[in-house]
Amino acid sequence: MADLKERLLPPKPASAANLREVAFRPPASGRQPFQGIDVLGLKKRGQGLRSWIRVDTSGNSQVIEVDKFTMMRRCDLPARDLRLLDPLFVYPSTILGREKAIVVNLEQIRCIITADEVLLLNSLDSYVLQYVVELQRRLQAAGAGDVWQPEGDLSRRRGSRNLENMFGTPSPDYLPFEFRALEVALEAACTFLDSQAAELEIEAYPLLDELTSKISTLNLERVRRLKSRLVALTRRVQKVRDEIEQLMDDDGDMAEMYLTEKKRRMELSCYGDQSLLGYRSTDGALSVSAPVSPVSSPPESRRLEKSLSIARSRHESMRSSESGAETQSIEELEMLLEAYFVVIDSTLNKLTSLKEYIDDTEDFINIQLDNVRNQLIQFELLLTTATFVVAIFGVVAGIFGMNFEIPMFNQPDAFKWVLIITGVTGAVIFFAFLWFFKYRRLMPL
Repeated sequence: MADLKERLLPPKPASAANLREVAFRPPASGRQPFQGIDVLGLKKRGQGLRSWIRVDTSGNSQVIEVDKFTMMRRCDLPARDLRLLDPLFVYPSTILGREKAIVVNLEQIRCIITADEVLLLNSLDSYVLQYVVELQRRLQAAGAGDVWQPEGDLSRRRGSRNLENMFGTPSPDYLPFEFRALEVALEAACTFLDSQAAELEIEAYPLLDELTSKISTLNLERVRRLKSRLVALTRRVQKVRDEIEQLMDDDGDMAEMYLTEKKRRMELSCYGDQSLLGYRSTDGALSVSAPVSPVSSPPESRRLEKSLSIARSRHESMRSSESGAETQSIEELEMLLEAYFVVIDSTLNKLTSLKEYIDDTEDFINIQLDNVRNQLIQFELLLTTATFVVAIFGVVAGIFGMNFEIPMFNQPDAFKWVLIITGVTGAVIFFAFLWFFKYRRLMPL
């Protein structure tokens, strides 16, 4: 990985280390700066240049420095599409099909895919470097597969490629360059999101089990942070899933993304126009130089009609082949998107199951807290009843403590009988309250 960084990233001046320390110094607020972007290599002051990693169809990569307007002219993109790739802003995941390029913004992978090259913002992020390495490996492996085929297979492959060039209908197992690059980007994004979901699962389940056994402020705070991360990750996965589903539902957008076919049609149309102009110039030269004779006129007219009929038949066959190629390309792209739609949908289901488990844990904790609260209320009810019974003794003591004389004060057993009668009355009242609570089902006795 270090060798790849040295090979891809441009050399930096001696003062770049000090500038990097200043640029990545943690602020006083405690928020982390944007990780993984080589700010010095991305944009130079006063020049408006940005460093891009270019990967061609052969798998060769190089670092180029292009400004914004040159990139817009090069890829025929509006400024708002390039703004989606700006690392200083956070945009949701997007896949846009344009006339000459596909704009991909999937998590860390932000690139422009054309029929001949892939352009990525030069970044220090490991996922971007892994994307470049994987794309180079697949492109080079595809090229080596074409070279090292046996003789029979090689001739068959060459024959199929010749048929493709003639009729414009690619074989089912052939993917153009832009689809290969898009596949690697989708795979990288889905793998990144799935790995984050797996890490969240590994951290969540033990924490939730600990929370059910011991409810504490620390555990509740950890679960709150975990749920916040889960909601953010679910939103990102949902956005990628919706973007893929939207592309699968719109055949026009999928047809726009077939850049190789559009480039081939443009080249064929340019070649046809040039041949037609050459034929007209040749015809004009012959008509000027050659004398007109009544004998040679009918063959020339028949030849012209024959050439026009051949041109019309070629045009009709070209239109039919283009419609068939468009249907085939839509099917290929639809199958590709469907495969990764299943992957991202599985990740979303995994996060949904985790969210449901968190909700079930919260419901269980609430039930436990309600149970404890009910027990406290029952205990308070018992204390209130006992306090009422004890208050009866206070009433009796207050009555007999008044300043008056009665004959019962002169009897030696009077105090004992007062205590006995008061105690029995209080006990009867207390048990009567308990029976009432049980009858009303206010307390499980």
